[in-house]
Parts: sequence; structure tokens; C-alpha cells
Amino acid sequence: MTKHILIVDDETRIRDVVSYALQKEGYRVTAASDGRAALDALEGGGVDLVVLDVMLPEIDGLEVCRRIRARSRIPILFLSARGEEIDRILGLELGGDDYLTKPFSPRELIARARAIFRRTDEPDRAPEERAAVLRFRGIEINPERHEVRYEGRVVPLTPTELGILGALIERPGVVLSRAQLMQRAYRYDNLITERTIDTHIRRIRAKFREAGLDPIATVHGVGYKAAEG
Repeated sequence: MTKHILIVDDETRIRDVVSYALQKEGYRVTAASDGRAALDALEGGGVDLVVLDVMLPEIDGLEVCRRIRARSRIPILFLSARGEEIDRILGLELGGDDYLTKPFSPRELIARARAIFRRTDEPDRAPEERAAVLRFRGIEINPERHEVRYEGRVVPLTPTELGILGALIERPGVVLSRAQLMQRAYRYDNLITERTIDTHIRRIRAKFREAGLDPIATVHGVGYKAAEG
């Protein structure tokens, strides 16, 4: 099935260039020029990825992300002309899956989109290649359904967060460095930084903390492991 990507940017040139490049790759594309139009476009469903500019009229990209995450785990790739680390971290803290700083090449955006889709397309793999359900300390990860539960309650992790947690609980007690987590959770993506891993770890912990569990232990100077309680 053709993937449907929503491009949200107030610059006509960027919308046109990105839309053209993605359509050439076979993607279906919808474009929106502001945050309100983006939310309206999402109401109909069927969007597989949101490419979201941070600086938008009407409703800015960060607020759009907040509203999306309140009801959906659809992947979000942030765009911004502001390259400061604090902006990248804030976008990821709010639930973004990746971050691309302007100016960027359409080829780089396509590579990021492909990597995100590879991380989220586990059900499309052959049955013998599909990952088994993972269970650890009341946590259950079902990769085929992209679903995480703790003691029966759904924990709304993004696909990226699910991949990181899954990499840790696959090997309880084993410490994984940030570089190892990048290799395991982002098998198809060499564009992720170690600081990005830290940001996603914080989000995973915050979501589980609401359910009364911290599933991840920090091993200072080394990396992370599944917390054994």
C-alpha cells in the first residue's frame, strides 16, 4: 500500500520541492501551510507520516505535535530552520521521531522517511522474520501490533520509543551503550545521534513513571539496561 505523507510548512517552495521529491519516490503526499490546516488534514485519517515544520502560523509545530500525541502515535519528522540543540531536544521530548534542520536536501528527507517506515513496518515482514512478543516485569511488547502494555494497560510509546525499549528488554541485565542502541533500535538509519537516544529514554521513563514503573536503568559512563527491580 502506498504510504501517505503529510507535509506541513508555511514556505510554498519547500512544500513544492518536498512534495515533488516524495511523489517521485512513489509516496502519496498531502500539503498544509499552517498548523490548523495540518490538524484538519489529519482528521480524515490515513496519514502514515507527518513532516512538520516547527515555525508555523496559526498553531506552531510543537503544539501540533502535542495535539497529535494526545491521540495518536503516528510518526513525526520535525523540520526547522533553527538548529540549536534545545530545539531538537524539545521536539523529540514532545514525541517527535526524528529532526531535520533546514536547509536540507530532498534526498536526505527521503532517507529519513524510509528509515522511519522501516522501523514501523514490522507487520509487513514475512511471518518467520517477525519478532516475538517480548515480556519483562509486567511489560508486554507486541511488535506486530506496535503495542506496549504494562500490567494490561496500554503505554503509548512511539515506534522509535518501542524500538529502544524492545532492544533493552530483549537482553535483560545486559548493558547496551548508546551506539549499540542506535544499531539495534535504528537498524536502517545511520542518521541518529547519541543525544537523540538520551531524549527518547527520558520520554520512555516518563510514560512508564505514570504507571508506577521505571523500566530502564542508567549505567553511568556505559549506557542503559532493562531495570530488573
